[in-house]
Amino acid sequence: MSNAFRPLHAVLLVLCAGFSASALAHNPMCECKAIDAEQIQCTGGFSDGSGAPGVTLDVIGYDETILVPGKLGADSKLTFKKPSAEFYVLFDAGPGHVVEIDQADIQAP
Repeated sequence: MSNAFRPLHAVLLVLCAGFSASALAHNPMCECKAIDAEQIQCTGGFSDGSGAPGVTLDVIGYDETILVPGKLGADSKLTFKKPSAEFYVLFDAGPGHVVEIDQADIQAP
């Protein structure tokens, strides 16, 4: 590599390192609580404190059928009727940003 390209190479390395650190700084988080015997409310966001409005949050049966397709609202929440079938909640903010919550892990009212 010629000396003319070394400063550019160094700048690119620093920029890439900065992007990597910021990409790791916000892990997905999702919490679901039973409001009552019929309703469940899930709240999604990221570990940096940012919300997740518009992010996909689906309720999926153990047979992999989507029981309740959904997206988080402007408040990063979604409320849905508890399915009669066994299920889990899938918060999907993209590759590497997925959280699964099994029905057994949903907090009681």
